[in-house]
Amino acid sequence: MSNGLERLERLLGAQETAWLVERARRRLEQGRPLAGTVTLGAASPEQRRAIERLLGRRAGTGTSLSVSLDEVDRVLRSSGACHDGLAAAVVLLHGPVRDLPRENAEREAAWRDAFAELDAVVTARPELRGWRSWLDATGQVRRSASGPDEARILLDQLAEVLRRLPSPGIPIGRLAAESCGDAHALDEGRPLATPAMSAARALGGLPYASEGTADARRKAWAAVGVHLDDLSSTVVCLGLPGDDRTPTGRMLAAAREAGEPCVLTLRQLCRHERPIAAGLVRICENPVVVSAAADGLGPLCPGLVCVGGRPSAAVWRLLDLLAAGGTGFAYHGDFDWGGVGIATAVHERVGWRPWRYDVASYEATPSLAPLAGRPRPTPWDPALSAAMVRRAVRVEEELVLSDLLADLAADQR
Repeated sequence: MSNGLERLERLLGAQETAWLVERARRRLEQGRPLAGTVTLGAASPEQRRAIERLLGRRAGTGTSLSVSLDEVDRVLRSSGACHDGLAAAVVLLHGPVRDLPRENAEREAAWRDAFAELDAVVTARPELRGWRSWLDATGQVRRSASGPDEARILLDQLAEVLRRLPSPGIPIGRLAAESCGDAHALDEGRPLATPAMSAARALGGLPYASEGTADARRKAWAAVGVHLDDLSSTVVCLGLPGDDRTPTGRMLAAAREAGEPCVLTLRQLCRHERPIAAGLVRICENPVVVSAAADGLGPLCPGLVCVGGRPSAAVWRLLDLLAAGGTGFAYHGDFDWGGVGIATAVHERVGWRPWRYDVASYEATPSLAPLAGRPRPTPWDPALSAAMVRRAVRVEEELVLSDLLADLAADQR
């Protein structure tokens, strides 16, 4: 060992000066200059004597011990203990110093790269931007992955899932297999399940955080056309014509004859391959309309289908069968931004004419309920969206139930 290094070990290499070297090292790692003063609270007599030997003078009195880094640097250079000063001394005593700013910058760059595919999807989907910010704020992805490399695999799969949503109707296992190469990738408990479901909730106009129940999970996926199984996805209808040749047709015919609502599963509808011809079918958003129509009109009620919020795979399948049979549609829903989103999805899928779902009907209905959420366009009546922004109240179907029932009565077959 050279004389200089021996002197350096005596001056700074002891346990009593370890705190000073550690403070200097921390500053170097953070890219801060070795200037100014560092202070050790409740310094021991041994620590005080070590600093006095280093500086060649008394280190003051009191319980705390303050040391000038500039002075330490000058002493090391002038004494020959380390001609290159304190920064070089730290390296000689404890090895290379990490460059934390560079490491942090590289790590953040790696995280940005990990999110690149997902961010490309979000850029093209404005409705996901709020969810993307929420994803960052919760730290959900960073907690679930060991680092950017592992996260990138997860996020690329998530981006592929989102490219396929909303779906006209797909089993979750098939969505997972086609998006991730693993039919169980979206199963509850898997790393992808939580961020994927929060994104599904965002697309469905639901709060990003899940309630954690099986029913909440089923509804979140149903809102984007994904079903967990073909029995839990259902649709409520009333007055649709049936037939005597198929099981589903016989169910519809019996329910129509009895004047009772009929609940059909996706399984039943997927096994019914014949188009359903029903003339004009009215579509409502809430099941209360179907219940009231059954009570008031019974077997005389014309065709009525309830989307029940964001349409499930069963709803889409029934509407497709009706459209294939040449059925026309008239639509009514809640006058709020969630309702507008649902109406738009149905309009894009099968087309419809407004059923008291236009600007005149909105402005004619008294309401004090505040309208919240992000405005959406209303392509079937562009003036409606502007009126809703201006008036800023929501109008739910229950407020116009008597008018809807009167229209159904006028349609009686």
